[in-house]
Amino acid sequence: MNQPVLVVISRDLALKSMVEGFFGQAGHVVAFNSLQSALDYIYNGPPNLVVIDLTEYESQTVDVLNNLKGDPMFSQLPVLAVIADGPESPQVASLPVEDYVRYTDLERDMSARIDLCIARSRRIVEVNPLTRLPGNISINREIQERIDGSKVFAVAYGDLDHFKPFNDFYGFSRGDEVIRVTGRLILNIVRNKQPQDGFVGHIGGDDFIYLVDVDLVEAISNEIIGAFDRIIPTFYDKGDREKGYITSRDRLGKVQTFPMVAISIGVAHNRSKRFSHYGEMTEVASEMKRFAKTFKESCLRIDMRQ
Repeated sequence: MNQPVLVVISRDLALKSMVEGFFGQAGHVVAFNSLQSALDYIYNGPPNLVVIDLTEYESQTVDVLNNLKGDPMFSQLPVLAVIADGPESPQVASLPVEDYVRYTDLERDMSARIDLCIARSRRIVEVNPLTRLPGNISINREIQERIDGSKVFAVAYGDLDHFKPFNDFYGFSRGDEVIRVTGRLILNIVRNKQPQDGFVGHIGGDDFIYLVDVDLVEAISNEIIGAFDRIIPTFYDKGDREKGYITSRDRLGKVQTFPMVAISIGVAHNRSKRFSHYGEMTEVASEMKRFAKTFKESCLRIDMRQ
């Protein structure tokens, strides 16, 4: 299992050092002076926990935190607040955090609070443990809410081709890294192209879903394909990379050659077709994905039927 990642946000060097001391042996700590400066890191790959110093209450920081937690992709991100002891301390109930600890109680309580938050985040079934992206329940709920709200949007279903032979040939560790990088790649491109109302989820295995505006889905998907095709060769050993394929056994045990891993993306949208249930929309996206997989290279297919 990968080491959990904790992001600590504070200008207080003593607080940062304390968190590092409590958590450094169990995981990886990344420190930032402000939430704004930490956003790129968080967006690139959600950590297991964010510890944020709110002893000097700043409404702008709380606004940024509210926006972050209001994003469907990061609503499950656990946040532990460090608050002051006096009357200047904010009302905890009004903060978008899962837990808090008072500054004077850090020595006594911080280690236990971190452990509890990490344990709680691992029990959340709606977050994929490998990519930290929302899972099936969140994906289905997000699609249904958009349908019920009469929003016009696109559902894109991404699936990796030739991944199982790659995983069998190079091992689970390298296969897991391909999945993690693919999740980060999709997340970053969706966030950059559609900062508001974009959504990325991880169905499981090598299957991903993202929800974006219909007018943006083609450009986003093509950018994902281009970035994926540039990155995937780096996961192959030099000799296999130069050949452009690996030799492995198929599902029946027969030795075959397999090209480099590719990504197939199928898209459904409700601009010209009415859906009433998330299952109808994901089935069309899945159908388009299966069509895309009939092509040898990375491919995008959008449902254009009326």
